[in-house]
Amino acid sequence: MVTPDPDTFTYTAEELCSRIATLTHSIMDFWNSSGGWAPAEAYELLNRSMLEWQKSLSSSLRRWIRAVSPGDLILAWANLGALVEGQLKLFLSVRYLDYKSDASPIQRRGKQLDPDVCAPEELRQFFVKRIWNVGTNWNPYVEMVQQRRNAIHAYQPQDIGTFPEWQDALRLQLSFVRDVGGGLPYPDSHFCGLREV
Repeated sequence: MVTPDPDTFTYTAEELCSRIATLTHSIMDFWNSSGGWAPAEAYELLNRSMLEWQKSLSSSLRRWIRAVSPGDLILAWANLGALVEGQLKLFLSVRYLDYKSDASPIQRRGKQLDPDVCAPEELRQFFVKRIWNVGTNWNPYVEMVQQRRNAIHAYQPQDIGTFPEWQDALRLQLSFVRDVGGGLPYPDSHFCGLREV
């Protein structure tokens, strides 16, 4: 399993939420207005995606810091899971031309799916097979968040972890957003400094 970036251990949960939100806002703002930078097909896909919701969801993380009920914990994981899913979709959307020409794209019933309509498990499986096998393996983190996020649909007992575990996951989330954002192409003038967030 990947470990959080060392600097994340110096941040409080509040600071982690703030940094995740700042970085997510910056990334989503850029790709939401990337016409002329992103290839036309990628821009079209990004333009119809709800990148502003990713910004809002990242700003919502801090509401769970002082929560105490199991229902709040489930919603905290759901919030985090939606952000993880959004980062995976963003990565494939920005790299849409590569994804589209991949030998093993995500398919349902023999038809290739665009990243914006893929289910979280389909995304995770694609990244396991095609992306993380040549880079940092985020699968254990993504799978853990996905399983705990899915408790929102559960009617039977399911592991939802604890609030301290959720706060520890914030460290990995900041590192995850940095890693995904750092794997996207940017003009040098824009990306300069994103890693410091």
